[in-house]
Amino acid sequence: MLRERLAAMVASASDGTVTAAEALAATVPLSALGITSLAQMRLIDAVESEFGIEFDLSRAGTGVLDDLGALERYITGAA
Repeated sequence: MLRERLAAMVASASDGTVTAAEALAATVPLSALGITSLAQMRLIDAVESEFGIEFDLSRAGTGVLDDLGALERYITGAA
């Protein structure tokens, strides 16, 4: 369920450039699908708001924003 919600958030943050289905099926980094740095910032804001966490990219690195599995692990570890 969390993974599906994150995929929907990716779709929203990218204004539909990457659909939720594409994010879920991705075998390449999300940036390779078209997620821009602006979309990553929107995704950070959305995740922080919805899950009540604060991203620490100095700890997690930016790669956490390129993979739904990594993002899911980060959230469950930070929540």
